[in-house]
Amino acid sequence: MRHLFELFIFFLILIVLPDWYIYRTYIRNYQQKWIRFVYAMPGILLLLGMLVIFSTFEPRPESMNRLSGFLILFLCICVPKAIFVCCILVFKALARKIHRSFHEIMLAMFISMAAMGYLIYGATEGKQHFQVVEASIYSKDIPEAFHGYRIVQIADIHVGSWMGNTKPLQKAVRMINDLKPDLIVFTGDLVNNLATELDEFIPVLSQLKAKHGVYSVLGNHDYSTYIRWNSLEEQAKNFTSLKDKQVQMGWKMLNNSHIKLYQGTDSIALIGVENSGRPPFPDYARLTEAMAGTEGMFQILLSHDPSHWQREVLPSTDIQLTLSGHTHDMQTRIFGFSPSALVYPEHSGLYQEGNQMLYVNTGLGHLMYPMRLGAWPEITLLTLKNK
Repeated sequence: MRHLFELFIFFLILIVLPDWYIYRTYIRNYQQKWIRFVYAMPGILLLLGMLVIFSTFEPRPESMNRLSGFLILFLCICVPKAIFVCCILVFKALARKIHRSFHEIMLAMFISMAAMGYLIYGATEGKQHFQVVEASIYSKDIPEAFHGYRIVQIADIHVGSWMGNTKPLQKAVRMINDLKPDLIVFTGDLVNNLATELDEFIPVLSQLKAKHGVYSVLGNHDYSTYIRWNSLEEQAKNFTSLKDKQVQMGWKMLNNSHIKLYQGTDSIALIGVENSGRPPFPDYARLTEAMAGTEGMFQILLSHDPSHWQREVLPSTDIQLTLSGHTHDMQTRIFGFSPSALVYPEHSGLYQEGNQMLYVNTGLGHLMYPMRLGAWPEITLLTLKNK
């Protein structure tokens, strides 16, 4: 609830401050009352809509869809206004005097309208602008038979955000299968909150194929802790249902366990843990238990939250490669910068310390914020290479 209140205050500021500045500087000088009325209406409607959305919000599909629809309208209206105001203030500061240059206003309007166009793209095509990102994993510990081994990693599908529209994920599945991977791994957050969100996507996700199969672990959303359940038994039933549906899809779950993959006489270990997060995220990982029996092998760890790498993997193990998701890169990357870098030291891409590596996938889906801007949905193709 605290985060919801903080979001409400942020939205309130983003609605009120730019509108106040634009009205005080430009609109109030018009004598025609209808112009002032027309300008004020979008802001008033957004405020009323925000009160309704936030007062009735619950993290279930119908409520999440209402919030997503509101966010698209909110961002496409308020962000361009905020950018316009920021541009005008910067122009004035550079000129060192207060004036209303027609050219400055036109330039600020052009920049704000371009931002609106980018937001609309992110809310329509951007969130399904699937990108195949390739990375090579070099390690002397990779057995010779696994040189050139192809692993596809996906994460954070959040099927609840795709409900009623299976075509984008069908496209992603086709792209993944076209890569002809030896192994497919999914690193958590299959649903938003409810196991039933998965039902219409089971036929689609069942089509994923790889020589050594599809393996998955759980993310923080998969435990459905954001829902107000009537009882712990109801929550447990939902959790069991989610795991059963993954089995139905042909996926193999690694819940604090491991398997060994073989190529000829060589083998590597694939280890999976349940979510290991910092508060308020759940921490059910039992890494020591999961990796027992894999000593001396090339080890790949599936762990949803990349902060697990610094907290436990690096200081306590010699696991060579960890694969994570979770961050979504905040679904935003502008001129190469993502605000997720302010929260997560490892937020996207490949990181290495000594002989140990971490790859953070930016996710295939989206949540709450119903768009992607620059941080496009990612399909990662990792190729193992023996040095």
